[in-house]
Amino acid sequence: MTAPEPLLTVDPRQDPSGPCVIEVAGELDHHTAHLLTEAVDAAPFDSAAVIIDLSGMTYCDSTGITVLITAYRRAQAAGSALSLAGVSPDQMRVFSVVGLDQVFTFHPTVEAAVSSLHR
Repeated sequence: MTAPEPLLTVDPRQDPSGPCVIEVAGELDHHTAHLLTEAVDAAPFDSAAVIIDLSGMTYCDSTGITVLITAYRRAQAAGSALSLAGVSPDQMRVFSVVGLDQVFTFHPTVEAAVSSLHR
């Protein structure tokens, strides 16, 4: 019997141009949020911009939103840039309803987020 596939994968990597990119794929909820929390806790906010790539995220509940807000607060405290990339229209509607469209910086892709850092 094989192990079930994880509901969420979180893959932090350093982009060659400098920022830390955290790729999130799957369902971000109270069962899986600890995976993103660990990546946010380990992210180098004090030395690099951070981009959270949500293009592979299929679901996000309030626990997931709380982790993203925590990442925002860490970035603010460190004076670092934080961007969310690849947010689906459905998720953007949720961010808008709760007012987070006024808090986060959004980009359609990781490449667009990286490009915005070099302007």
